Amino acid sequence: MRLAFMGSPDFAVPALRALHAAGHQIAAVYCQPARPAGRGQAVRRCPVHVEADGLGLPVRTPPRLRTVSGEWDAFAALNLDAAVVAAYGLILPRAMLIAPRLGCLNIHASLLPRWRGAAPIHAAILAGDSETGITIMRMDEGLDTGPMLLREVVPITPSTTTATLHDTLAKLGARLILTALASLPRPVPQPEAGATYAAKLSRDDGRIDWTQDAASIERRVRAFDPWPGTFSTLDGTVLKILSAVVADGSGATSGATSGASGTILDDRLLLACGAGALRLTRVQLAGRAAMDAAAFLRGHPIATGTRLGA
Repeated sequence: MRLAFMGSPDFAVPALRALHAAGHQIAAVYCQPARPAGRGQAVRRCPVHVEADGLGLPVRTPPRLRTVSGEWDAFAALNLDAAVVAAYGLILPRAMLIAPRLGCLNIHASLLPRWRGAAPIHAAILAGDSETGITIMRMDEGLDTGPMLLREVVPITPSTTTATLHDTLAKLGARLILTALASLPRPVPQPEAGATYAAKLSRDDGRIDWTQDAASIERRVRAFDPWPGTFSTLDGTVLKILSAVVADGSGATSGATSGASGTILDDRLLLACGAGALRLTRVQLAGRAAMDAAAFLRGHPIATGTRLGA
C-alpha cells in the first residue's frame, strides 16, 4: 500500500521499520520538529526522524496542522491508501483524517476505550490494572474514540514497569498494524462504558506523596520508570526512587502510621506511608550514580526517624 507514517518517539520506530520491511510504499514520514534536548540543549531529531533518514524516506516536520491548510493540501496530494499514526503528538484535522482512501489508522497503547489520551501505558500500571494491550483503530475527530480494527491483550505483572511494557507494546503494535493492513478487518465501534482518560504527564507528577498507601506509591515508581521518574528529598537534596517493594507488614512496618508518613523506620530504607510501608531498593541522589540500597547506605548512613520531604 501507499502510506504516510506519522509518529515521533521510540514507541513508533518498530512500526515504521516493520512497514518498510514489509514492502509498503511510504510516501512521507511526519514527525515532530527537531528540538533542543539534554543537558547541553543540542538540537536533536526525534527517534522516528532518525529512523526515517536511515531508511532514506522523505520526512515532513510541520510544527502544527490544525490551522495550516497548505499542509492539508500537501497531505491529500500524496494520494494515500492509508496513514499509520503512532504517538505522533499533533491532532489531525478532519481534512487529513478523510484524505487517505482507507483513512488514518492509529496504533494505541491500551485496550480501548480504557485509557484514551496521552499516557496510557503509565496510567494502566498506576491504576493497578492486570492487563493492557494494543488497539488498532480508525481515527475520527474525537480523542481516541474511533472504531476498533484489532486489539491484543498483554498482562501487567507485579514487576512490570513502563520501560518494559513500552517495548513489549511497541513490538506488538508493529505486528498488529501489518495484520490490519493485510486483512482490513471490519471496524467495531468502541463502547462508551468503561472509557477512561490518561492525562499528559509532567516532571512534577513524579514527586512522591508519602501520605498515600504503600501499594499506590510502589505502582507509581514502576509506572514512572523511566520518565518522569519518582523522587523525594533527603536533607534538601533530590533523592530519586528507582525501585521499591511493599513491606509485608511485619516488624517495623507494624508501627507505620499516617502521622509518620515519609519517616525512615529502620536501617534498610523502610519508609512509613499513609498505610503500610515501602522498602526502597534502588535510589539515586541528584548528580550521583544510581545504587542499590545497601551500597547507598554505606556511603550515606541515615538515622532511623529521618523524614523524607515531598
